[in-house]
Amino acid sequence: MGRRTAWWQLAVVGIVLGAVAGAPGSPGFAASASPSTSPPASASSSVSPSSSATTSSYAFAEGAPSITGAADTADAESLEPGTTYRSSLPSDGKVYYRLQLDGTSTVYVAATAVPPTNLAVTPTEGVRVSVQDADGRSCSAADTASIGAGRSPRPLTVWGARQLSPSRSLCQGAGTYYVVVERVLRTESSPGDWDLELAPVLEPRLRKTGSTSAPEAWDSATPSPPAGAAVRVRGGGGFGSATALEQGVWRDDVRPGQTLFYEVPVDWGQQVYATADLSSSSSSGTGGGFVPGGVNLALYNPVRGLVDDTSISYNGSQKSGALAALPPVGYDNRYAVSDRVNGMRFAGAYYLVVHLAARVGEEFGDGPVGLMLRVRVKGEATVGPGYAGQSEPSGIFQVGLLGRGSGAAGEADSSDGDGGGGGGGDAGMRLVAVGGIGAGTVVLVVLGVWVVVGRRRAAGV
Repeated sequence: MGRRTAWWQLAVVGIVLGAVAGAPGSPGFAASASPSTSPPASASSSVSPSSSATTSSYAFAEGAPSITGAADTADAESLEPGTTYRSSLPSDGKVYYRLQLDGTSTVYVAATAVPPTNLAVTPTEGVRVSVQDADGRSCSAADTASIGAGRSPRPLTVWGARQLSPSRSLCQGAGTYYVVVERVLRTESSPGDWDLELAPVLEPRLRKTGSTSAPEAWDSATPSPPAGAAVRVRGGGGFGSATALEQGVWRDDVRPGQTLFYEVPVDWGQQVYATADLSSSSSSGTGGGFVPGGVNLALYNPVRGLVDDTSISYNGSQKSGALAALPPVGYDNRYAVSDRVNGMRFAGAYYLVVHLAARVGEEFGDGPVGLMLRVRVKGEATVGPGYAGQSEPSGIFQVGLLGRGSGAAGEADSSDGDGGGGGGGDAGMRLVAVGGIGAGTVVLVVLGVWVVVGRRRAAGV
C-alpha cells in the first residue's frame, strides 16, 4: 500500500509541475505574447513548394495543406471554407479551384500571391481573383492588386465572393462554383511560379433579414491620433501570424523589402483609424535618395478583403501616412458602392499591413527604419446582426482575446516619449493574468484532490 501511495503522489506532482510549466512566464511556456521571444518577421520566410531556389517574404499559415491549381475546371481540386491552403501561381494562364456551396451562405475567398524576393517587378503587374458559377458567369467583380510605384516584390492579396443578395439573380443557388486566380500584366519579372495562399471563409445567413441598403450617413470626422508612451512590438510575417494590437501607439522596426502584419479587433458599431510614421534614415546608400511609393500601409477586413491603403514616397527623412476615415462596422455596409464602406461589413480582426520597398535599401542602406503605428478604435461596441449558423472558421466575425498571432503588446519603450495610449501594455498584462489564473486553478484543484484522497486512504475507505 505504501508503494502504491508513493507512486500516486509522484503522479500528482508530475501533473502539478506540468501545469506550472505551462503557465505564461514559466520556462516551459511558449509565450507568443512576448515580443522579446518572437522571431523577427523576416525569420518567418518560407520556401516555395514549387521551387526551392526562390525565397518568399511571407509567413504562410502553419500546417496549411498544399493544393494544386488546375489548368481547367475539370481537374479543379476542392476548397473547404474554414481551411487555409497553400498553392502556387504560374506566370501565365489561369488556375482553378472548386467550391461546393449551399444556397444559404455567403462565401469569400482571399488569395495572397507572393513573388520571390529576388524578382524584378513592374508597378502594374499583379494578381486577379474571381468566383464564377458553373456557366462561367462571375459572381462579383474580379478583384486585382498590383505591385505599385515602389516596384518591390511584396505579398498581394485579393478577394472574391459568392454573396447571397435579394437584389441579385446570379450565383444564388446551391451547386458548384470555381475560384479563378491569374497573374496580370507580367512584363519584366522572370518566368516562374509565385507562392499562393488561399483562405475561403463562410458567412452564414442572418436569422432575420434587415435593411438591404447602405447607411446614408456616418461620422466621417478623423480623430486626432492617440499619444502617450510607445509600446514596443514585433510585427508578424503573415495574416496567420499577425501581431495583436489595440488602441494606442506601437513602435516597431521594418527593413527594406519586409512586410509586417498586425491585427486590430474592431467590433460591430466601432470605427478604426490608423497612421504610420516612418523615421528618418540613419544610414546612406548608393542611390539618388528618393523612392516613390517606398512605404505602403493597408487595412484588410477579417476575410482579408482590402478596405483602404495609402502609399508614401520616402526620401530618407521622416514621413507619415494615414488611412482614410472609415465608417463604423455594420452588416449593411456591404450594399455600398465604395470599397472603403462595403469592406467594413463585419466585426473581427482587421489587419494592418506595412511594406517597406526593397529599393529603400539601395538608397539608404539595409538597416531597419523606425515605424510608429498610431491606432484608434472609436465608439462603443453594439449588438451584431444575429447569424443563423456558424461561420467557417468558427468565430471569425467575433472580437475575442488579443494575442492570437505571433506576438502581442510588449512593454513601454522608454526611449521614445511620443507614443501610444498605454492600453497595449494592459492587453499584455491581461493575457498573462488569464493564463496565470488558469494555471493556479489547476494547481489548487489537484492539491485538493490529493488531500481528500489521502485522508480517505488513511481512514481505510
